[in-house]
Amino acid sequence: MKRIIMLAAACAIAAPAFAQNVATVNGKAITQKSLDEFVKLLVSQGATDSPQLREQVKQEMINRQVFVQAAEKQGIAKQSDVQTELELARQGILVRSLMAGYLEKHPVTDAQIQAQYDKLKKEQAGKQEFKVRHILVKDEKTANDLLAQIKSDKTKFDELAKKNSQDPGSAERGGDLGWAPPTNYVPPFAEAVQKLKKGELADKPVQTQFGWHIIQVDDTRPVEFPPLDQVRPQLEEMLRQQTLSAFQKDLRDKAKIQ
Repeated sequence: MKRIIMLAAACAIAAPAFAQNVATVNGKAITQKSLDEFVKLLVSQGATDSPQLREQVKQEMINRQVFVQAAEKQGIAKQSDVQTELELARQGILVRSLMAGYLEKHPVTDAQIQAQYDKLKKEQAGKQEFKVRHILVKDEKTANDLLAQIKSDKTKFDELAKKNSQDPGSAERGGDLGWAPPTNYVPPFAEAVQKLKKGELADKPVQTQFGWHIIQVDDTRPVEFPPLDQVRPQLEEMLRQQTLSAFQKDLRDKAKIQ
């Protein structure tokens, strides 16, 4: 009787310890804490904590433990290439956590976003964007022949672009490239565009790495800068990257590298 009482007491003491494990694989425990941490990580990445998620995580952790034990039994962890991968993975996790922690302590502020927005808006003030059409051909002679036809009758531009342009994206639209700032184009093309006024045709074909272009500017207008709310996410991300770059540079500059 005394032995039964002692066994019952031992089981009662051990029960809480076993309750902390969600499973065991070949005697190796998978703890509730490790499952909670896994779930927490997934939730931080956008998942929703639920019984279904926890069951999926549990099964995944069991599978991983089965496979890891098999790998360790075969001595895979001792292979040099595997050790290199493991070390690189460890370094990657540490660096990512370091950067995330720095950004958490140095968040981008609304004042920084507003200042960056004002700066970019000021830089764009007075700049123009152009509604351009072009015909792209392979050689200068063909370009000059087509240009001569257009100069005699500008209404032919649309038709000649559809028949002759090597730029399939714009050819079907009569050479129309739509609205864009000059910076969207390669330098020789951009320079030619900027010299033209509304309705003007370039006097001669322009050569780029793509071939020979006949260029016409259909219209011009001031660049319309988007409202702050529309570009806030991009500005915030840009400032975050700048913050990280400065942090990385500071660490590198302070490191003793021989």
